[in-house]
Amino acid sequence: MIAMTKRVMVGDVAIGGGAPVSIQSMSNIDTKNVKEVSEQIIELADAGCQIMRLAVPDMEAAKAFGEIKKNSPLPLVADIHFDYRLALAAMENGADKIRINPGNIGSRDNVKKVADMAKERGIPIRVGVNSGSLQKDILEKNGGVTAEGLVESALRNVRMLEDLDFNDIVISLKASDPKMNYDAYMKMSKETDYPLHVGVTEAGTVERGKIKSAVGIGGLLLAGVGDTMRVSLTGNPINEIIAAREILASAGLYSQPINLVSCPTCGRTKVNLENIISRMEKDLAVAGNERSKAGLRPLTVAVMGCEVNGPGEAAGADLGVACGDGRGLLFINGRTVKTVAENEISAAIIDMINNYERYIQAL
Repeated sequence: MIAMTKRVMVGDVAIGGGAPVSIQSMSNIDTKNVKEVSEQIIELADAGCQIMRLAVPDMEAAKAFGEIKKNSPLPLVADIHFDYRLALAAMENGADKIRINPGNIGSRDNVKKVADMAKERGIPIRVGVNSGSLQKDILEKNGGVTAEGLVESALRNVRMLEDLDFNDIVISLKASDPKMNYDAYMKMSKETDYPLHVGVTEAGTVERGKIKSAVGIGGLLLAGVGDTMRVSLTGNPINEIIAAREILASAGLYSQPINLVSCPTCGRTKVNLENIISRMEKDLAVAGNERSKAGLRPLTVAVMGCEVNGPGEAAGADLGVACGDGRGLLFINGRTVKTVAENEISAAIIDMINNYERYIQAL
């Protein structure tokens, strides 16, 4: 049985200690581009992101971090490598958490300076270890990258902080191999009660990465391991939030505000159903998050490719569309609302979600 982890606060978001698994992402924009990063943070927050990480590779980025922090709706994590002074600057500029590998930021004195400021300001430290950052002696002992080596490396770095009387710690130890990733986290869960940040690093493109992450993260969540998560995908991080919410919902840890049901298509399908759904995906995440914040009940949305069997197969849906030849028959609670052209279907469904209660009243 997996023991409950300690609780760590990142801004107003709790990690561990029985808190719901939180969703994180990382900006893919240069932190010095304050306006663009700020806009991206708002976009991801609207989609359901709860914690945002920013790269801080130099002092100019640390200063920009402070400007971004002033108007951020989310707690911000500063991602630091090699230079302890950047960690200090990020904390001075309002970081809610810092991500470091204590072993790569210099001497014990340098690590102590970071730990002392973090303790003074109540800022947690995420000890981040991945398959590309293992110490040489650990690699030699294990004959390369192994789950055991990831755990040993992470614990070595944790002990360094503990020796400095710092215990406000979150641990991550990621590999791009889902099986190794799973084994490492399962081993770590038996070694410590610090909260665990789970994910599969460098998972790849949206399509491939979602599958690797679903296996690697989903297996851990089903085993009761993981307190916060990031789905690492190449490209727009909005896709990370969409995938993370799907993984949490599939593992039973999250009530999806919008449950999308869509048919696999067949020879009767006369519209590009894949295109219709892909157009909606980002807006579905935002609409679902807005419903959650407003305390509105979840909705099941059916997108069916056939107007013959579609309505019957989607009888349990709150709303949706049954498509015909270049058009879509929109329905709410099984009752027809209107027919729209194929290129209008996506926008029409989003409108029905956003105004569902009004539509119901009008029926």
